[in-house]
Amino acid sequence: MQVEFSQPFAEKSASAGNFWQQMREDIASALQRDPAARSWLEIALLYPGLHAIWFHRVSHWLWQKNTKLPARWLSQLARWLTGIEIHPGAQLGRRVFIDHGMGVVIGETAIVGDDVTLYHGVTLGGTSLNKGKRHPTIGSRVTIGAGAKVLGNISIGADSRIGANAVIVKPAPENSVLVGVPGQIVRRSQLHHAGDAPDLNHNALPDVFAAAIKDLMERVDELESQVEGHAHARHIHAPVNDTWQEADFVI
Repeated sequence: MQVEFSQPFAEKSASAGNFWQQMREDIASALQRDPAARSWLEIALLYPGLHAIWFHRVSHWLWQKNTKLPARWLSQLARWLTGIEIHPGAQLGRRVFIDHGMGVVIGETAIVGDDVTLYHGVTLGGTSLNKGKRHPTIGSRVTIGAGAKVLGNISIGADSRIGANAVIVKPAPENSVLVGVPGQIVRRSQLHHAGDAPDLNHNALPDVFAAAIKDLMERVDELESQVEGHAHARHIHAPVNDTWQEADFVI
């Protein structure tokens, strides 16, 4: 799966003028995606997620210039100040927004597309001792919920949504919803496209295992009723209105 970007990252950070333009875009995207944001000044001064990205742009520029030690020093300074760890070798697109941000980790060979939203506790991590590409590639306009882990050299297609605390170890196509441990892929019924409002509904997630178990339990109850002529009373019954019945458990 290939994830395409609008232009090379080296070109995106080539000039100071472009750097300031990207800072303005970052602040505007925070205003758009965070209802708690009140002003440009508040965001510029008090949003650690933006500060971490701004530090990263400088450290990534140093990394590209083969001044690796200063780049790593700057990235560790940013980690100490913001609680967000972004390796200077990672490639971030435009208008990436890290909301709250504490505990976010982005590895050396990670690639993150444009307009991606990350919540606190997200890890884009590696699973190999290989020195090559070992971290995820995240397509544009992806939302990754709090505590989610995306691990290994896998690609997540554009316009996807990853639920909170999901652990994703396999690639996913565009417009996927990913939930669970390990992550399960659910195709969206209402597709998200470039130009749509940011998809921040990371609470609207299907419980695929619970739905499958409930369906099986309802089928077992139905079959036992047909065979015995009444509902079986000795096993755990399917939940009613998503509520498990206390009589089935020792509480």
